[in-house]
Amino acid sequence: MDRKTIDLWVGIFLMLGFGALLFLALKVGNLGSERTGDVYTVEARFENIGGLKLKAPVKSAGVLVGRVTDIRLDADKFQAVATLSLDKRFGFPKDTGASILTSGLLGEVYIGLEAGGDDKKLAQGDRITITQSAVVLERLIGQFMFNKAAEGPDKK
Repeated sequence: MDRKTIDLWVGIFLMLGFGALLFLALKVGNLGSERTGDVYTVEARFENIGGLKLKAPVKSAGVLVGRVTDIRLDADKFQAVATLSLDKRFGFPKDTGASILTSGLLGEVYIGLEAGGDDKKLAQGDRITITQSAVVLERLIGQFMFNKAAEGPDKK
């Protein structure tokens, strides 16, 4: 092979490598799976959202059913309001519950939905009223340490 052919193949290989890196970066950043078509938005209020971020997944039974599209603070009630964009294929009942969960000990933070039994379905602009805030690991450790210190020395 002459020099020009080798340079051409090296260039093609490098472009494929950069394309693969771009694809992985978009997947990791949750930017590659945007759905703007058949979705409806609902709101959920939480006392503490922990490490929840924009574009975080919304899952039901482990299946991706939507994304978090907005997070804001309600200045009157001092609660976090998360706007969820859900796929219209999944019609959740009005009494659906939302919890902020973590994949593993240090994994991604996401919203988990548990469907209720109501006949009426959530619609555009509705609010999920049954919510459970994030469990903050630092607060749990602090409470455990404080309780152990209050007990005093071990009683045998």
